[in-house]
Amino acid sequence: MSRRHHHHVYVVELSSDVLYELRFRKANPDYIPGKPCVYVGMTGLDPDLRFDKHKAGIQSNKYVEKFGLHLLPKLYAVYNPMPYQAACEMEVELGIGLREAGYGVWQA
Repeated sequence: MSRRHHHHVYVVELSSDVLYELRFRKANPDYIPGKPCVYVGMTGLDPDLRFDKHKAGIQSNKYVEKFGLHLLPKLYAVYNPMPYQAACEMEVELGIGLREAGYGVWQA
C-alpha cells in the first residue's frame, strides 16, 4: 500500500438513544424508525484505532463518544484504503446514500 493510499471511510453504529438529541433528529427528518443510526467519518488511521480514540474522548465526535456502539465494516470496508481526496468525497457520498436509505446519519 502506498503512503498516499492510507485514508479510510468508516461507519459507527450509534445507540438509538441518540434520537433523543434534538440536533440529530433535525438533521434526519426522513429517518425511518427501526433503521440504524450511524456516524460516518474519514481518517488517515485504521478505523479501529480511530473508533477507540472517539470513545476515549480524543478528537472525538460527541455522538460517537456518548452513543457509539461499534464499527459497521460491511458498510465501508470495500472502499478502503484510498487517497485523501477520494476519502473526503466517499465520506459525503456514503452519508448521503445511508440517509437516502432511511438511516439516521451524523457527519462532522
